[in-house]
Amino acid sequence: MNYSHQQQRQQQRQQQRQHGVAVITALLLTTLAITIVASLFWQQQVQVRSIENQRLQLQKQWILRGALDWARLILREDAKYSAIDDLTEPWSVPLSDTKLDQYVEDGGAQADAGSAVLSGAIQDAQARLNLTALATGGEINVAEISSFERLLGNLRQDRGLARAAAQELAASQRSSTASNASRPIGFAQVNDLLAIPGFTPQVLRSLRDYIIFLPRVTAVNANTASAEVLSAKLAPLSVSDANALVASRRNSSFRDLNDLTARLPGTQVAVDGNQVNVSTRFFLVNGRVTIRQAALQVQGLVERNGANTQLIWVREI
Repeated sequence: MNYSHQQQRQQQRQQQRQHGVAVITALLLTTLAITIVASLFWQQQVQVRSIENQRLQLQKQWILRGALDWARLILREDAKYSAIDDLTEPWSVPLSDTKLDQYVEDGGAQADAGSAVLSGAIQDAQARLNLTALATGGEINVAEISSFERLLGNLRQDRGLARAAAQELAASQRSSTASNASRPIGFAQVNDLLAIPGFTPQVLRSLRDYIIFLPRVTAVNANTASAEVLSAKLAPLSVSDANALVASRRNSSFRDLNDLTARLPGTQVAVDGNQVNVSTRFFLVNGRVTIRQAALQVQGLVERNGANTQLIWVREI
């Protein structure tokens, strides 16, 4: 009887162990299944969000591309009716935050576009000092170096940076000629100056609104340029006299170079039409679009040749 009782107890313990193993196995399998399902749901969510972000990015890019086309239309129409460019013309009026649901039906695939907010502005690129003129054909331009030196002085920066930039630009032009490149290496954007010793991010922040690299040598537009840039181009015009010149154009824009010369203080300033003019060929177009808290901001350079306009480059900023 004792032996039979011990046998029964052993069988019960064995059954309990087997039951415990079965329970633990079931729990492990359940945990594994839940982990796999959760992982699949997570991967699916990541893929959905990635596809959604890509779709939003494409929508923002297309909206901004439309804004660039709109800016080109404004500039093309302006060229038909005006021989000068100044800050009283329609292209100079910025576009404040505008909800596109005023123009796009909110529904279906257009729902995101309808919730977009667009803003932007057109700026005269020739209101800035064009550093492309610092060197031509691999040779530095002493007159343009002097202009850049004056601008650096007006902005309280190291005047020696002007010659350093001219030498690097000339060297890049010689390199591109030797390698039969179609355009100079580098120096397409202001940030390219960071490769030159002395040009730091802090220096570029102070210069960014006053300098630019354009595809070809251009004159500064006296109707849109700042006092600092006008003083740099119209030597020996001081910044204070240039400010007086800027104030005078607020009442009446310069009609031509004779009008500009007549309003210059003193008689020592000579106006060269290749250095200063009253019309513009290159414009910067800035656009920003926001869709559901996601924003994209771009800048494009537009060249207007008569009634024709073309986009030279576009980049995110």
